Amino acid sequence: MCGIFGIVTEQNSVISISLEKIIKKLFKLSESRGKEASGIVVRSGSQIAVVKEPKPAKKLIKSREFETLLNKYIFDDINNKTIKKPLAILGHSRLVTSGKSELNSNNQPVIKDGAVGIHNGVIVNDKKIWDTYPIIKKEFDIDSEIIFSLLQMYRHQGLNIIEATRSTYRDIDGSASIATLFDDIDDLLLATNTGSLYICLNIKFNFLIFASERNIINQLFRSFSYRNFFTSSEIFQLKPGEGGIIPLSQIGFKKFDFIQPESDIQTSPYHEKIEILNLSPSSPEIKNQTRLNFFISDGIKDVMLNNWENIFSNHNNLKRCTKCILPETMPYISFDKDGVCNYCRNFENRNNKLKGEKALKDHVKKFQSTNGDPDCIVGFSGGRDSSFGLDYIKNTLKLHPIAFTYDWAMVNDLARRNQARVVSRLGVEQIIVSADIKKKRENIRKNLLAWLNKPDLGMVPLLMAGDKQFYYYFHKIRKQTGVKQFIFCGGHEIEETPFKYGFCGVDHGVNSVMNCLTGISRLNKIRMILYFAKQYVTNPGYINSSIFDTLFAYYCTYLLKDDYLYLYHYIEWDEDKIVTSIREKFDWEGVPDTYATWRIDDGTAAFYNYIYLTMAGFTEFDNFRSYQIREGKITRDKAMELIKDENKPRFEAIEWYAEAVGIDINKTITVINQAQKLQKNISK
Repeated sequence: MCGIFGIVTEQNSVISISLEKIIKKLFKLSESRGKEASGIVVRSGSQIAVVKEPKPAKKLIKSREFETLLNKYIFDDINNKTIKKPLAILGHSRLVTSGKSELNSNNQPVIKDGAVGIHNGVIVNDKKIWDTYPIIKKEFDIDSEIIFSLLQMYRHQGLNIIEATRSTYRDIDGSASIATLFDDIDDLLLATNTGSLYICLNIKFNFLIFASERNIINQLFRSFSYRNFFTSSEIFQLKPGEGGIIPLSQIGFKKFDFIQPESDIQTSPYHEKIEILNLSPSSPEIKNQTRLNFFISDGIKDVMLNNWENIFSNHNNLKRCTKCILPETMPYISFDKDGVCNYCRNFENRNNKLKGEKALKDHVKKFQSTNGDPDCIVGFSGGRDSSFGLDYIKNTLKLHPIAFTYDWAMVNDLARRNQARVVSRLGVEQIIVSADIKKKRENIRKNLLAWLNKPDLGMVPLLMAGDKQFYYYFHKIRKQTGVKQFIFCGGHEIEETPFKYGFCGVDHGVNSVMNCLTGISRLNKIRMILYFAKQYVTNPGYINSSIFDTLFAYYCTYLLKDDYLYLYHYIEWDEDKIVTSIREKFDWEGVPDTYATWRIDDGTAAFYNYIYLTMAGFTEFDNFRSYQIREGKITRDKAMELIKDENKPRFEAIEWYAEAVGIDINKTITVINQAQKLQKNISK
């Protein structure tokens, strides 16, 4: 889940004069995939030098350590820009998935047992592998470490680089695109099980460049005056299940796959081990900061559980629809003489007929590639619907998808692990755009503090506004890749939540649920603007540095053109089928504290659903299960049983939210519990 890149070149290469600019440009371009840490390794002559720091690449390339690396280990003559031979450079821009970036040993490049490597992806079974092979020792808190430990273990057992790579990829579960240098051989190893490696090889001008995305190389080439040397025809993808050996003594590329033996590939001979120098600054002392304010106290837990129990007790007089389970606190709800709500009465008249699988196949056929090139981009969160959808798109529709993920700061580790499982087993390239995690979380914190001063259910979605740039990057990635078709693995009314508009004073209409978010009417968009403007005036705490991010989120959601294909406008959404399929095919992971499989990949959901439950007496799950009742999928009694479990406060997930955002969770929950309720029978 990071950006990686590399350069292999010689003294007489045409790019030597601009090498410093190329390195810095590759860092800046790769930073779109991760901004929490960065690092670089240089193999020059008989030394390997490493610099890594817990800072974004744009800051690393301005550091004293980076300048030292350039001057001492890359260039023979800094003035004439003559470079050492052989020269290999690897760069890494990190999106943290495991191991805190503040501890620099967790950052990359990873130095392990004579190998120095970089990794894009997530390994989900690293703990199991450490237990399986006690001969290798865990030193860091990063999952990537296991890859390089396995590589060197197999090499020390007598396997060459290619066979060691094959054995390593047989052991690991998860996504892994890697580049590795060794202290005893003059070869660079590249390998991937997702296809997130693109290579430009130019034998004539003696250089090789690789990156995580084709667009990164394309943008690099457009940035320099000698772009004629870099034609798009020279860029090729390392496909899932392929690796490559690049000899440092004479630039070339020897491709191999993970299955078929390649007897004709020769690797460089072994030599005496060369020195590996870690020039990184030492990690600053990490103070033992108390985390007590992130943990929910036992007393607060008791109150939360008591509120939850009371809502579902026989003594609670909260009126619910007699057919579905929507309560009287649902915005714009009404009941007939039989106690049936207007959402149920109008269910059969709503405009949401499925278009059918045939119509879907006819539509995508217009975009289907015949040579295996990407023909669609699929929005991918790692949640149940997008995991099933990506599999369906590749294996049923026979398309060649690129998975696109926007990591907006509140994507949790569970989601990232499930993403890794799915893309690696499907062999699908994943393009990741990472927000500035720290800045996004600070925006959430500021808006939450403002909300706590004046709790209002209509303003709760402001806490999730930061994820809406997803739509903007859809369009940007489509332009960069040239792939026209974007598929959104959503669209089923069962997951729409019109009550969030209702709390803003916007009646979206019971017959318009298929047009939520991007499709609401112009009048309702204006009403929403006026509602938010009033809140900003009466609660000035919302006027903070996040306001531009919020305005951009509104633009992305309501003004950008929606020309996406919604998968579940065509095929039936079946919860049991989806969950069973992804668990069987991908070992898709759930959470231990709830039977729910919806929204568990979203780090905000447990928190905001607690707000809705406490103040309104219902959550997204009540709305979700009510649709299933109307469709005849479940009974009303079953729905009540399910929502009692699904609405139970998820303490661990709420604590994760508190730590990520940086709030005192006990004070926060106390304010929520004391906030005005929509109905007097909702317990305080």
